[in-house]
Amino acid sequence: MLICSSVTGENVFCNVRIIPVTNFIPIFPLSIVVYPGEELNLHIFEPRYKQLINDCYAENKPFGIPAMLDKDLMEYGTLVNITEIKSVYENGEMDIRTLGGKIFRILETVKDIPEKLYSGAIVNYPDNNEEGIPDTVGRIVQSIRELHKLLNISKEFKKADNELISYDIAHHTGLNLEEEFELLQLMREDQRLEYIKRHLNKVLPIINEMEALKDKIKLNGHFRELKGLGFE
Repeated sequence: MLICSSVTGENVFCNVRIIPVTNFIPIFPLSIVVYPGEELNLHIFEPRYKQLINDCYAENKPFGIPAMLDKDLMEYGTLVNITEIKSVYENGEMDIRTLGGKIFRILETVKDIPEKLYSGAIVNYPDNNEEGIPDTVGRIVQSIRELHKLLNISKEFKKADNELISYDIAHHTGLNLEEEFELLQLMREDQRLEYIKRHLNKVLPIINEMEALKDKIKLNGHFRELKGLGFE
């Protein structure tokens, strides 16, 4: 609601519908979920995407990576900026480095763009709270390190623990593609951290049980020294 001036000079209340900012972007659908701030390396080999990368790099513009699930184009994705074209091969294929930016929502796909092989989309950018919650992240990171230890995985985060947010740790938790996409649609940091925490609370007991089972199986066939139990 806004206050507007009428022709008589009096103030009147005007109903104004706020329309989210929209934008046209070229899109590169992939069966992955990219998060804001994520560094992603890609090998580009299809003619349409070679053209897309060359256009975006020449104009210093980002492109969008909407997620594909079961060969279906999802309505959410992430803008990425090309930070480097690492290699260009004789056949035009290339290796590029990108960095994830804002999350977008597709309003309409544009399959035919004049003189272009690739497609695009009309998108808007939902409000997204990325403010860190260090205490909560710290506890979750401890659980992630416990998970990695159980799985005999060695991975390091690229930031100090107190600087991490949900997007920095999501790919380290063993979420499947559908779960990663569900996380992408959450627009509040507390919601994303709660989602990750619930996932870890679900999988850690299962992994612990598997480790105990492996230990039991390893004992089969080996001589064991067991203390006898007395009875009367």
